[in-house]
Amino acid sequence: MRKSNELKTLYSQIYGSSQQAQSDYSDLLALMAQAKALRKPELSQMDKHQVNWVFSQDMVGMTLYIDLFSGDLKHLIDKVEYFKDLGITYIHLMPLLKPRDGENDGGYAVEDYRQIDPRLGTLDDFVEVLDTYRHHGIKICIDYVVNHVAKEHEWAKAALNHDTQKQDYFIMYDTDEIPNLYNRSVPEVLPDKCPGNFTYYPEIKKYVFTSFSDFQWDLNFKNPKVFNGMVDNLLYLANLGVNMIRLDAIPFMWKELHTSCRNLEPIHDLLRMFNLIKEEVCPSLAILGEAIVQPEEIIKYFGSEEKTECEVMYNANLMVDIYHAFASRDVRLLTIDTNRFRIPSKGTWMNYVRCHDDIGWGFNEDAIRSFGMDPYAHKQFLIRFYDNEFEGSFSRGEPYQYNPVNHDARTNGTLASLLGLQQATETKESYKRLEALRRINLAHALILSYRGMPLIYSGDEIATINDQSYLNDPAKKAEGRWVHRPIFDWKRAERSKQAGTSEYEVYQSLKQMISIRKSLPLLDGQANQKALDMNSHQVYCLIRSHENESFFALYNFSEFNQKINVEELRRWVRGTHYTDLIQGRQFNLEHKILELSPYEVVWCKKD
Repeated sequence: MRKSNELKTLYSQIYGSSQQAQSDYSDLLALMAQAKALRKPELSQMDKHQVNWVFSQDMVGMTLYIDLFSGDLKHLIDKVEYFKDLGITYIHLMPLLKPRDGENDGGYAVEDYRQIDPRLGTLDDFVEVLDTYRHHGIKICIDYVVNHVAKEHEWAKAALNHDTQKQDYFIMYDTDEIPNLYNRSVPEVLPDKCPGNFTYYPEIKKYVFTSFSDFQWDLNFKNPKVFNGMVDNLLYLANLGVNMIRLDAIPFMWKELHTSCRNLEPIHDLLRMFNLIKEEVCPSLAILGEAIVQPEEIIKYFGSEEKTECEVMYNANLMVDIYHAFASRDVRLLTIDTNRFRIPSKGTWMNYVRCHDDIGWGFNEDAIRSFGMDPYAHKQFLIRFYDNEFEGSFSRGEPYQYNPVNHDARTNGTLASLLGLQQATETKESYKRLEALRRINLAHALILSYRGMPLIYSGDEIATINDQSYLNDPAKKAEGRWVHRPIFDWKRAERSKQAGTSEYEVYQSLKQMISIRKSLPLLDGQANQKALDMNSHQVYCLIRSHENESFFALYNFSEFNQKINVEELRRWVRGTHYTDLIQGRQFNLEHKILELSPYEVVWCKKD
């Protein structure tokens, strides 16, 4: 009853209490009731018994493009044993809902939320995938683009056909006066490709708000019918058997004049309503928020201790901090940021070291200044290091979106190429190859032990290196990110079973750590976490604890042996005798000094 009252209150705050608003609210309740009644018995059982699955240490994820990984949905069904062997229990399928034909922003310009991209299969194929993977204990996440629709979506087509009611589903104006006011304060997302924030459509003589591309129309969430319609789509997808919905571009969902139209307060009310609705209709569904903004803003999308918005948020900051630590051999930034924010107990991170996108070098500039460094110069160092323009770099990353005015750039590359395996292979330096394998192992170990759900990008588990073949494809050659989005090489995957190969070393180490993670309740998504300053710039120490139990992990981010004093560590963990679960090493914390080999990882549990 309390949640029902909260939903009604929030709806009234946003949409008013007029007779029309009350009617819209009644429509919302009706579609919720209908969706709840249509839940399959198997899904209803999950709603009763699997509400907090996102926090389990059993959850280990992988993200992939279906066409690149298996060709289509039907063949994805045949790959279930591959995931089970590695220990994957969660898969994020990159955009698969029906996009517009032609350019579609990688599938993020959705024409129909209730149909599948025909290149991947049919809706029946998708439901079969969901059913099969659910029966094998693997959860499925899909993208739900919530800020905008393709101009070919039925709402937009009606608006282009002069339907004034549907035109109010979007943000459009007869003249450029108000659009010009918006453009003064709203940053451009794609200034080269799509300058400004509006597109003029002569067929209706209106300027339409288009934050991204001219074919992606921003929705008007000030219209309750838009909110209701997007809830209806979300519940439809949940009833197919989807376990997690990734809400795309949530910082853009609300627009106000004279603001940046980013991270505005009403967005949090919208997300809270989404959460309240799914708690009533399909509580086993989890919401993942995508907000690539400042960390101070990201954590707000978790909501509060009492009012959850998104249970899971992407930890983009962690990815940058990990690469920073490898390049600088300095873990201080990583340590500071681990302890920087406290998130609600009903929220957790999605942690990764690679994704389908590029790496943007945004970091905690105040921390960098406190180290006596200049943030601009340090960003230039990271860009040059990972683009292999810095002497002594091990990386084979590639520059992306270089800005000749301020020399800013982003970086593309697979995990193995960024962390040195490609270079060592090309130069035939066996020792550097071992160093690179240890870096890859360390990166995976860190996201597996950090609070939240680890997410591995498909191909990183078999040490995939940069693939230049995209340059031969006219449809891809202008987009540098395809260098780390190759077609999955199943022949190389077979080498994960051949001892002595790089594929074997990465895959088997990852498989072992996944198995260990699943045996440790202290690594669940709600256990406490603290990074401890070990008075060593090279060694990162992570402590996970719950009640009287504790676990600590040590990561040497350098190619040199490190001796560390463990006196401070003894103050934070219980007991003195610990065993490293990865190698079996024994540690007695009564001994003051502990030594770590180059890029060594230890996961320690009290004997």
